Amino acid sequence: MQQRNVLDNVGAAIGLARARDLDGARAMLGRLGASADRATALAFVERQAGNLAAERAALIEALRHEPRHLSALLARGDCERRAGEPRVAVRFLRTALAVAAATPPPPALHPALREAQAFLAEQTQHFTDTMVAAVEAAGLTRADTPPRVAEAIDLLLGRRQLYLEQPSMFYFPGLAQRAFFDRSEFAWASQVEAATDAIRDELTALQDVFTPYVRADPRAPAPANHLLEHPGWGAIHLIEQGRPHPVHAARCPATMAALAFAPQPAIGTRSPMALFSRLKPGTHIAPHHGVFNTRLICHLPLVVPDGCGIRVGSHTRQWREGELLILDDSFEHEAWNRGSSDRVVLLFEIWRPDIGEEERAAITVLLAAVEEQGFAADDD
Repeated sequence: MQQRNVLDNVGAAIGLARARDLDGARAMLGRLGASADRATALAFVERQAGNLAAERAALIEALRHEPRHLSALLARGDCERRAGEPRVAVRFLRTALAVAAATPPPPALHPALREAQAFLAEQTQHFTDTMVAAVEAAGLTRADTPPRVAEAIDLLLGRRQLYLEQPSMFYFPGLAQRAFFDRSEFAWASQVEAATDAIRDELTALQDVFTPYVRADPRAPAPANHLLEHPGWGAIHLIEQGRPHPVHAARCPATMAALAFAPQPAIGTRSPMALFSRLKPGTHIAPHHGVFNTRLICHLPLVVPDGCGIRVGSHTRQWREGELLILDDSFEHEAWNRGSSDRVVLLFEIWRPDIGEEERAAITVLLAAVEEQGFAADDD
């Protein structure tokens, strides 16, 4: 009841201030005890009086009582904007929007929130324009800047979104956040690439025995994937559930010999794995994450029409026939075929090179134990 009376008196004081009875409004608020609502209302009175310093002092008091008071945060941001302090205003308005996002605000504050959003957008654009000018004046053009510095600039300016590893099952800490790895970093890569023609010939000889990559398992709920049992994303498994496929592997000796060069994990029925992966025209694999960050996924492109691509994190690549593409699929990633014919790659996994032998042995034991306990994790 007491709080209700306070709010009623605050509302009455604001009404007096709007009617330009500022002394009456101050007198009414002066009879109330200290609170964030009282101080915020007093700030409104002082704004009506054109007394910026007193308005700011009242808002400082309000936020001392209640640091996440939405009306006070919005008013403080607006006060600093009118005072010519846009950087200070941005801090309070960003906090106000965060508070409003966490708890639905009353409709009366919606106009002020829209104004805050517009001001923040304006300041963000101003910051970007200023930083672009400063970067160019310093000679840091995209053509001349080291790649990691260029990426940092793009992140700073909001040109690129920040993505981090987010494996759906198992996260191993302390690894470099790298979406793609250069094939020149792997001594065995050239040996796999040298077999491209022979691998493609074996693919052709299989006479299209692709089955849907995303399949239902009668022992588990069907995955919520729009390509479930869809022929647009097809697979011919060469190594499945940790073992060579009894038919396909035997028919692809050159492919199996090439895979033997790669440092593949061996973990229960999960690894190694290798398959021919096909995307038919018009197929889009939606953004998703892989299950581990302890491995890298390798694509050896065999058939690549125009209009195909893959995004890993904020980086987009196109496949080139015969050139390995090596990626960390624990980042959000997606792939598409917007061409007019099938895209096919040989897909397999390898250990991350920055995980040592002792760590690999321990991870193998750990993940095998997880598997033995029946913990299921859908791969992509």
